[in-house]
Amino acid sequence: MNKPEEIKGKFSARMVKCVYSSIAPALKTAKFLLKIMIPVSLGVTLLKFTGLLETAAAAAAPAFKLIGLPGESALVFLTSIFLNIYSAIAVISTLDFTMRELTILALMCLISHNFFVETAVQKKTGSSAVKITAVRLFHSFAGAVILNYLLPLSVESAKGSASAVKPAETLSAAMEAWLYNSFFLIIQILILITLLLILQRVLEEFGIIGKLTALFRPLMKIMGLPESVSFLWIVANTLGLAYGSAIMIEQSESGKLTRGDADILNHHIGISHSLLEDTLLFVAIGVPAAWIIFPRVFLAIVQVWAMKLVRGALRK
Repeated sequence: MNKPEEIKGKFSARMVKCVYSSIAPALKTAKFLLKIMIPVSLGVTLLKFTGLLETAAAAAAPAFKLIGLPGESALVFLTSIFLNIYSAIAVISTLDFTMRELTILALMCLISHNFFVETAVQKKTGSSAVKITAVRLFHSFAGAVILNYLLPLSVESAKGSASAVKPAETLSAAMEAWLYNSFFLIIQILILITLLLILQRVLEEFGIIGKLTALFRPLMKIMGLPESVSFLWIVANTLGLAYGSAIMIEQSESGKLTRGDADILNHHIGISHSLLEDTLLFVAIGVPAAWIIFPRVFLAIVQVWAMKLVRGALRK
């Protein structure tokens, strides 16, 4: 019978192994993400400063009016595509929308945001960047059309609770703000990616991932996803694609995740991911949670089953 000291020693050794084996892949993934994030954030900073982002939004405004949204919605949507949900909500805080309009716009942003980083991750794990981008844009507008038809009319005004972000008055001020934000982004990415990979190694070492896979097996079948992606589905819907990419890339490169399974998962989570954090950000400014959760999950399930039906028909 093992003594308590021996059990403790074995446990400590396994934990050390988990931490040590996580460092190299964490640094590799962080480098990959930052090589995309830093140039993109610089580009968007310059687009905002020069007014080109607002010009592009004005050109896209007519398309949004067709789905019951004011032209200003284009600026919010483009901001979410170039950056993230936080940035989109910051723009919302400077504009007036009815709650109905804000709900439709929230759904669009939750499906299509942070394109440069998330699409790069999905391409690295086995999907076509062009196809994933097209799928997400299509479902953003398809979801908007559905909500525009289903949502009751309302006239109340809704303003975001985020503080308004004023554009920098000088280029030097804009660059100073970009450098400041980039520094903290680097620290955040390094810490979070490392901790996430350590967590994954610990869950694998102690057999917890296998138990999670078995627990979520029925749900995976309903959604048309392979059982092997259960844990990755959980990660994508709690931490999102950007931070969850650490595990996706590591499993893909190690052969634990096949490119075929990764591609199916990517089409699902490209439409429906970060059901926790990103959703709560919109709920915090009054958007009903059900209207921005269930349509995304439904559209993601439809996309996966449609893919499987098409692939099955092509094999015959």
